[in-house]
Amino acid sequence: MPSDIIELKKAAKNEPIARFLGLKLENLSPGCTRISMFLQPEHLNFNGTVFGGIIMALADQAFAYASNSLVRPNIASQFNIHFLAAPRAGTRLIAEGRVLKQGRRAGVTEITVTDETDTVIAKATGTTISIGKTVKTNNPKIVQSK
Repeated sequence: MPSDIIELKKAAKNEPIARFLGLKLENLSPGCTRISMFLQPEHLNFNGTVFGGIIMALADQAFAYASNSLVRPNIASQFNIHFLAAPRAGTRLIAEGRVLKQGRRAGVTEITVTDETDTVIAKATGTTISIGKTVKTNNPKIVQSK
């Protein structure tokens, strides 16, 4: 396992926002990640549905880990999300992030948020600006610039 991945996993254990929101890093490999959380009654808005910002926070966390597993630090410059279904409190959500392209200066990541029945809750994309060192990967699904 690359040392950058090991360092990122260590950092995840002490991340205040992840602890506050109950986000759990389940898997991390170069360019790919899986994050989960259980939705709580506190995550509901005034309409009685899960606040979109909670779903977005989960997707953003997957975006951050996937992109930073290849370049660290890597900072977001754009994030776009489409909400496709409304989950309920008590539901376990899973966000999977996958880097589609990582160049010397920018990267693009795709994130899918599902529930435990594989219903797609949201789809997102994010763009990063690379300000760190690029980690080489042999993953054929990631396009890397030279």
